[in-house]
Amino acid sequence: MTLYMPLFRSCATSRAVSQLHAHLFVTGLQSDRLASTKLIETYAKMGALKSAELVFENFPNPDSFMCGVLMKCYVWNGFFGEAISLYNNLLYNHTHLTNFIFPSVLRACSGFGDLGMGQKVHGKVIKCGLDSDSVVETSLLNMYGEADSLDDAHEVFDGMSVRDVVSWSSIISSYVQNGQLSGGLKLFREMIMRDQEPDPVTMLTVAEACGELGLLRHAKSVHGYIVRKEIESNGSLDNSLIAMYGKCGDFSSASVLFVNIIHPNTYSWTAMITCYNQNGCYKKALHTFVEMQESNVQPTVVTMMGVISSCARPGWLREGKSVHSYVIRKAIDSACYDLLGPVLIDLYANFGNVKYSRKIFDTIKEKHTMLWNMIISGYGREGLSKEALILFVQMQSLGTFPDSFTLASVLSACGDICFFQFGQQIHGHSIKTGISNEFIQNSLIDMYSKSGFVDSAYMIFDEDQKRSVVTWNSIICGFCQNGNSLQAIILFDQMYSKCLEVDEVTLLIVIQACSNLGYLEKGKWVHHKLITYGVVKDTYIDTALTDMYAKCGDIKMAQIVFDSMLERSAVSWSAIIAGYGMHGEIEAAFSLFKQMLGSGIKPNEVTFTNVLSACSHAGYVDEGKSYFYSMMRDFGIEPTSEHFSCMVDLLSRAGDLDGAYRIIDTMPFPADSSIWGALLNGCRSYRRIDMIRNILRNLLDINTNDTGYYTLLSNIFAEEGDWDEFRMVRSTMRNIGLRKAHGNSAIEIDKRVHRFGANDKSHPQEERQSNCLHVKEGREWWSA
Repeated sequence: MTLYMPLFRSCATSRAVSQLHAHLFVTGLQSDRLASTKLIETYAKMGALKSAELVFENFPNPDSFMCGVLMKCYVWNGFFGEAISLYNNLLYNHTHLTNFIFPSVLRACSGFGDLGMGQKVHGKVIKCGLDSDSVVETSLLNMYGEADSLDDAHEVFDGMSVRDVVSWSSIISSYVQNGQLSGGLKLFREMIMRDQEPDPVTMLTVAEACGELGLLRHAKSVHGYIVRKEIESNGSLDNSLIAMYGKCGDFSSASVLFVNIIHPNTYSWTAMITCYNQNGCYKKALHTFVEMQESNVQPTVVTMMGVISSCARPGWLREGKSVHSYVIRKAIDSACYDLLGPVLIDLYANFGNVKYSRKIFDTIKEKHTMLWNMIISGYGREGLSKEALILFVQMQSLGTFPDSFTLASVLSACGDICFFQFGQQIHGHSIKTGISNEFIQNSLIDMYSKSGFVDSAYMIFDEDQKRSVVTWNSIICGFCQNGNSLQAIILFDQMYSKCLEVDEVTLLIVIQACSNLGYLEKGKWVHHKLITYGVVKDTYIDTALTDMYAKCGDIKMAQIVFDSMLERSAVSWSAIIAGYGMHGEIEAAFSLFKQMLGSGIKPNEVTFTNVLSACSHAGYVDEGKSYFYSMMRDFGIEPTSEHFSCMVDLLSRAGDLDGAYRIIDTMPFPADSSIWGALLNGCRSYRRIDMIRNILRNLLDINTNDTGYYTLLSNIFAEEGDWDEFRMVRSTMRNIGLRKAHGNSAIEIDKRVHRFGANDKSHPQEERQSNCLHVKEGREWWSA
């Protein structure tokens, strides 16, 4: 039979193995135990596992060795369940177990993720008296390490009579792979102290631990040890050292290593590209890829993932498209396109090109949860919230289970379109499935707040025992967005009094709340805290401060903050222009607009809204018209509802009501309540009841929840004594569930804002206030 061994080794295809099998069958040698065992092994190496099983099943009374070979073949091909099943059959048939069986079955247990079965096998090892066998002990060590049971792994390691380099490498690898990086390095030091020479495999693991921890000093020590001890620095170890230096931020050392490799392979080039990416050197990463092509080294899927990331992170769409074309042109491992899909989706999603992202998504066969998350969040970021929700429904219908990131993205989409009912269903699903974390809690607060249900948002916040700064920011922002800026400031005061962490976002929201309330003293206090905390100057915060000071009446301080800004965006210029317009300093607003153009900043829709609003309040009709037409002609900005509202208001205030109506009549979309309201105000001021009657049908067809609009219309009819029309408008309000909003006032006393409203008895000193007013009314009556 030994004469056939070279023939087995020479078999390069399944057909050659089949021919040899036929020859053995004809000559009667297939009944030879060694021949059949070799056939099983050779078939398995060719990937013909079914043929290997047939040989095994047709052999009478296979011994332990033959069973061990088949078990090893199962493990090779990833059939861990079948390997365990074969082991159980051996136990059932009382087959004598040798040390050859246990390494394979232990590997199957770890591959299958069955720690309980592995522990049972460990018990059988002890019963068979093989617990002192070095190969079996190392297999046990590996099994416990891969099953995340470090305590058991260390117990096996401590009980080993002889610890060779393989066992040391195994325990160190177990610690590193389970995230216990410092523990792995500690064991490595212990290994060196015990005079055990590590091999390249050990050093691979140690280099990985140093890289993950970012310990540059340790990394250099490890590299120096390899050089000093002349450990064979094969390709894998060189690549690992390059990756180690890259993660430690020392890409110069990584470059030196790479340059000294005589014939860098695909993995060396990939490691260098990854190194540059990790350190933000995306241009160098792409240049390295070009050099790789010039060296005629073929990239793998992992290489291309790194190159695509080099384009996505800095925002290089053109280069990203070129790399994508290269992938298609070269047909790089098309079977693994599923791996490239996520990074390509991320590339196009970062540029807002959801159309391309969707095309790639649709071509991927195996759509896992992470892939669904990427496409759903991509649609959500681009404001396509409805489409994001449709994708979520498709995801569930295909049987893919959402995780916390999915639910958070869907809740965000619900909040963006105020789809409160669907958001409630997601909330219920989260409770039912137990998928809940801080990410979801914050998303729920945000969703309820954006949908106008800030009380529900506060209930979630109140029940949350572990509130991070993001949670506080979410609820404070929720109150601010829903017109309750006073409550937002009260919550911030609670947060500050408890010495909780606040960040730039917290202070930004509070500045906006102060701006809404006109709470100058509180705004100054926040500004002072920004300075004392040493917060780095930020365009967003400086813009918010400029807006706050302007709205609180301190235009000089607004100008000081604006002048101190290191960078000014279109929003910053818009804020200061709006401030001067608000204060009636129209010429200053015009001057700032010219300065903005001179600085090279292009005005946006908000800038023109602020300029037109300033013209309207100051009565600058010709200038307003000029800016309105310049916006379309010179800057290509299509007028929005706000722009038309400003123009109608401008002409209505000036008495040109016919001109204002002509603008409404020529609008490319139906006028809303703010536009008709501006015209109504003009009609009221200039007593044009005739025009109101002519457009009454248009006025009543408006679908709005703005009580001020209906109140204005009814008051005009009341002033004219037309009580029938007055009652009709008020009846319309009642029919759609609207009530006239009560007036509110706010006053700042001793650095606190107090709010009052008609029939409002919520203030703690309401009784004292009422008595004071009654006394005042009595004095006025007596003096009269």
